[in-house]
Amino acid sequence: MTVHLHEVAVTHRGRVLVDVTDVRLDRGRALTVVGESGSGKSLLAHAAMGTLAAGLDAHGSMTVDGVRHDVADQVSRRPLWGRTLALLPQEPVLALDPTMRARDVVAEGAPTFRRDRRAARRTALERLSGIGVGHAAGAYPHQLSGGMAQRVAFAAATVGDAPVLVADEPSKGLDPVARADLAELLRSHVRDGGALLTITHDLDLARALGGDVLVMRDAEILERGPVEQVLTSPVHPYTQRLLAAEPSRWTKGWMRTAAPQDDGRTLLVRADGVARVLGGRRLFDDLTVELRAGDRVALTGPSGSGKTTLGRVLLRQHPVDAGRVHHTGLGRTRGRAPVQQLHQDPTQSFPARVPLRVALGDAVRRHRLDPMRLTELLGTLRLDGALLERRPGAVSGGELQRLAIIRAMLLHPRLLLADEPTSRLDLLTQEDTLDALMTQVEAHGTALLMVTHDVALADVVADRSVALASGLPAGDRVPRATVAAH
Repeated sequence: MTVHLHEVAVTHRGRVLVDVTDVRLDRGRALTVVGESGSGKSLLAHAAMGTLAAGLDAHGSMTVDGVRHDVADQVSRRPLWGRTLALLPQEPVLALDPTMRARDVVAEGAPTFRRDRRAARRTALERLSGIGVGHAAGAYPHQLSGGMAQRVAFAAATVGDAPVLVADEPSKGLDPVARADLAELLRSHVRDGGALLTITHDLDLARALGGDVLVMRDAEILERGPVEQVLTSPVHPYTQRLLAAEPSRWTKGWMRTAAPQDDGRTLLVRADGVARVLGGRRLFDDLTVELRAGDRVALTGPSGSGKTTLGRVLLRQHPVDAGRVHHTGLGRTRGRAPVQQLHQDPTQSFPARVPLRVALGDAVRRHRLDPMRLTELLGTLRLDGALLERRPGAVSGGELQRLAIIRAMLLHPRLLLADEPTSRLDLLTQEDTLDALMTQVEAHGTALLMVTHDVALADVVADRSVALASGLPAGDRVPRATVAAH
């Protein structure tokens, strides 16, 4: 099975979004496309699948085992779906039917589904068991962790044995363990003789998959070649810049070589022997944590381990089942808030139907802030003030996350809870966003609690980490969380 994309272009109202001369997929070989958000990576994949959104115009050709298809004719590829071409979509929890159990979602794609549904369900169970989620066959999507949902989506995409698999940002939001499991699933498709096209901003995933890599920017391919060559000794300056954006390579003025001493710094939060049970699972038990002014603490662990819950417990937004949380130095003073929060999804920071200027202006007026503070932060985060005329849904994810940082930092908070603030950003946008955030944190002596599954990011940002394990049944005792200095 060989797939050849030739002279493919995608445009929107005359603006070129993809302009690719030649891309080839071969059996038993992985091809990964990397680059920042907006470079055209996902649009290239959807042009190949025939799943481009309405309003986008496509041109060019696609040859599948010698059979030519007009990229503009998306309907012509529908007979290939599930049998020749399969798509592993972004955000699998949202892509899976919320009304269907995992086994039924997978069974629908089985070749025997129309004539023998019992056989299709047996095949689905075999597939789910084979990738370690047979126990979740009866679960609905909302009951699955991110990693489990990704495995179910993989089973649903591959149950028809399509030789060509397109994976669109498959590691988005996954913890390292789930990402390693995903990489092994994708490698297994290649080992079985399949062709794999992966769209990602995750360079570690690209390295794990091997094969070849394409580097895209502004609709074009800037560099291509074997993964070990391009991601080790890149030639194009943009690829070099992309590699330099990995957290392990950062050199920032706010980075610390050692944690500050406790002497004289105000104690803000102390949690004594706290425990929390949620959904029948004991997330943490007998945990003691202290936070002082200027501290930077990362809450790490796999998906579902209770990182966000612990952060909210420390902010006293969630009750505890044992122990106590004391706030001693978080009193409100004029122009300074005790606590602010950055949500993993920045849309939670803004009302959806209100222009951003109104939402941010309300905060300025309510807290009697100098309006120049907003202007100053827009400049610091390199954002055009014209963005404020739009509603949240009309700006990019990276722009909205930086606007959420402005919303959180307007009041110079004493303590900031940042919940996975960059898990859905590409490397370059993540670097710019974290640099802007940490510059503000450093300037105002803000204590930072960062929830993250990215150990490399935690090592760069935090002075110490609280690492949580996966929760156990409520009747069992969870080992104490590991608290480690960086």
